[in-house]
Amino acid sequence: IWLLVVAPFVVAMILVGGATRLTDSGLSITEWDLEKGLIPPLTAERWTEEFRLYQQTMEYQAQNFGMSLSEFQHIYLWEWGHRFLGKVLGVVFTLPALFFLLTGRLRGRFRVTGLLFVLGASQGAIGWWMVTSGLFDRLDVSPVRLAIHLGMALIILALLLWVAIGALGAPRDGSKLGVSRVLALFLIACVFMQAMFGALMAGADGGPAYADWPRIGGEWIPSSAFGLEPIWHNFTEDHATQHLVHRTFGYVVALLALVIGGYALARGQGAARIAGSLVGAVALVQVLLGVLTVLAASPLSLSLMHQAGAVALWIAAVTSARLAWR
Repeated sequence: IWLLVVAPFVVAMILVGGATRLTDSGLSITEWDLEKGLIPPLTAERWTEEFRLYQQTMEYQAQNFGMSLSEFQHIYLWEWGHRFLGKVLGVVFTLPALFFLLTGRLRGRFRVTGLLFVLGASQGAIGWWMVTSGLFDRLDVSPVRLAIHLGMALIILALLLWVAIGALGAPRDGSKLGVSRVLALFLIACVFMQAMFGALMAGADGGPAYADWPRIGGEWIPSSAFGLEPIWHNFTEDHATQHLVHRTFGYVVALLALVIGGYALARGQGAARIAGSLVGAVALVQVLLGVLTVLAASPLSLSLMHQAGAVALWIAAVTSARLAWR
């Protein structure tokens, strides 16, 4: 129950983090200060100080020059909320962990708690490492560091769910997914890779670059894709490549999820059958959200819904695999 309470906080962190990135709010706080992070600016002097620090960044000087204080306050509160939620998450995880540790209950599968603590602490450091990449040398944070930050959050969420479901003794009755458990794990890996491709696109502001579907800029395969050298720069800087890879791999993930969902309905049993069916349903919704987001040129609302769909698909994939793993 403790870990299942922590999991929604991780989901909230992912979604608020996505909103922080998509609203260009992530660089509004330029210092790592625990005291400032606990309480937002409450006085005019404090707001003036924070705004002055932001005005020294390249993002302000090249992109937001002339921004009003009220506009700055809007983006600042997004970033502050993300950081404050991270601190709350740390408390929600750590205090029960200490209680269970001191009472001798962190045995067996709960030994992974130590790993979760290390990953959570590392996640805070990775977040600051990501922010520092965009303060003075770039207009935005590094897409690679953004992807690593998101990837770590997904790994933490998966571990929380995997251990919690096992600790509850689920499934208690016969439970079969209808397909090989290896295929279920392969889906998890594919969903993770697709999320990383999405993070690279979001980090490079590539979403609005092509607002047509199923073609990309009027072409089935953009002629400008993979035109940069070295080749890996295409994944972080070239919007045509990002759209081509993210969309194509998305079709692969959706097809795999539908296959698993179909077999779960036809041959599955118990809790894994239900979870496997949900995998297929969530994948269909996620594809629809992706298409709508592209056609609307990636507005904030649809982009956030698309990210929430990715998290839902991740949860469904991890849960179905765990329920099939007796």
